[in-house]
Amino acid sequence: MFDIGFLELVLIAVLALLVLGPERLPHAARTAGRWVGKAKRMASNLTEEVDRQLKAEELRERIQQAGDDIKVEEVQQTIQSALDKAEEFKHMVNKDVSAERLDIAPAATTKTATASTAPPPKPSISKDS
Repeated sequence: MFDIGFLELVLIAVLALLVLGPERLPHAARTAGRWVGKAKRMASNLTEEVDRQLKAEELRERIQQAGDDIKVEEVQQTIQSALDKAEEFKHMVNKDVSAERLDIAPAATTKTATASTAPPPKPSISKDS
């Protein structure tokens, strides 16, 4: 990444030991490790986000191209014309349904009225017992 070899790392470690001393060196090394870890995570998150954006843009272009190929506008116009035709015949369907409800309602009330006026069946008692 930075093209630092082993000899350079040893030289940096010796200088850090001389400058910071043995008491503060472990704390400084941990802090430097955290910074390096955060920097690596930020760099990887940035590259992942850029990759996601590129893939999303590529997908948008493919969808746009596919939409142009199948003529989405024509499909939408066909669907809209079918919906308009259905609206024209909606009132006819509503009239038929309401007429059927009126025909069914009186028949249902007469059936229930005759069923409620019928006497209950008599229990049968056997004389064999």
